[in-house]
Amino acid sequence: MIKIRKFKIKDKNSVIALWKDVFNPQNPHNDPELVINTKVSFNDGLFFVACENKKIIGTIMAGYGGHRGWIYSLAVSQKYRRKGIGTKLVNKALNELINLGCIKVNLQIYGDNQFVVDFYKKVGFSIEDRVSMGKRLIE
Repeated sequence: MIKIRKFKIKDKNSVIALWKDVFNPQNPHNDPELVINTKVSFNDGLFFVACENKKIIGTIMAGYGGHRGWIYSLAVSQKYRRKGIGTKLVNKALNELINLGCIKVNLQIYGDNQFVVDFYKKVGFSIEDRVSMGKRLIE
């Protein structure tokens, strides 16, 4: 049975392994250990894992600053995809954001990742006419 729960620090190594497999992070600011340490230090309770028999098979992080929510780092192990786990993780994050008073959620996807675009469309997201911009503050 799949269980969705809040991330615990003991999950760190398993999440790092999952993210390295799913995301293959190339940029220093996407280093899994850095991302986890930063999220945990923020202590907002919006970092969740999916487990089967205590094995981490999925993750999702959300963020909320009082205006708009964000979804980050949805990852499901290849072996467990197309079983509803990603949808359960998204729903968990969205419900937590709703409980905080969030009325709109955004996320960003690489433009060439049609698999992920199609997934998010299936769970109710739509493409908006926006330009996504970013600036690294620390190299």
